[in-house]
Amino acid sequence: MDLLKSHRRRSKLSEIMYVVLNIGFAAAIFAIVVLSQTMWLAIVAVLLGKWRALAVRPRFWFANLVANMVDMIVGISFVILLFGATGVIWVQLVLTLLYIGWLLFIKPRSSRHFVAIQAGVAVFLGVTALSMMSYAWDTFFFVAAMWLIGYAAARHIIGSYEEQHTVLYSLVSGVAFAELGWIGFHWLMAYPLYGFGSIQISQLALFMTLFGLIMERAYVSYHRHGVVKRADIMPPIVLTIAVLVTLFIFSLLFGSDAL
Repeated sequence: MDLLKSHRRRSKLSEIMYVVLNIGFAAAIFAIVVLSQTMWLAIVAVLLGKWRALAVRPRFWFANLVANMVDMIVGISFVILLFGATGVIWVQLVLTLLYIGWLLFIKPRSSRHFVAIQAGVAVFLGVTALSMMSYAWDTFFFVAAMWLIGYAAARHIIGSYEEQHTVLYSLVSGVAFAELGWIGFHWLMAYPLYGFGSIQISQLALFMTLFGLIMERAYVSYHRHGVVKRADIMPPIVLTIAVLVTLFIFSLLFGSDAL
């Protein structure tokens, strides 16, 4: 009985330490961006936070880095958005709270539902942050970053299933993201959020998130039934069309700023 009580106390202490360390990590990123007025130190801190992925034999490094890719995309995107809100402290605080929510409530979940949410968050934030940063980049680097986001998100989802062709499907998803990214790079549009500093919502990020939702629903349908059933993919397709039509109408009525 004493052993069980001791185990419970250690478990409770571990949970408390986990919460404290994650809150402290998000607060440290916030402090680095606010005090240094630069994002590069914070990005380095996010990457160093993944040291455990390399605390194994070198032959496991690639697998661990791929497994942590979605979390790294979200972390780096958080830093870029935080820097984009420079001078608007309340937005930076809200972003920090949202990142804490990611670290404590979304990232640790392993159910397929939450895995899909994690990948969707990575796509939306990743493409949004990329769009904010890449207006002066060469097309190659933008397309390569889009490929990485698509590959990481697809592998994150497919890896939660017993799939023999995980790598192949992930590579195909990466290519699809890269191709759409190449088109989107030449037509980058964004919707400004007044009072949020230089943060803008990328039209490409909205489209790629919805496109990823269609791909995820199609894969789940195929995994369950052996074929992609129309009833499973029509709701996200209709949602995507509705959002795109709405954005087009708003662009005609109110205009839109190019990134």
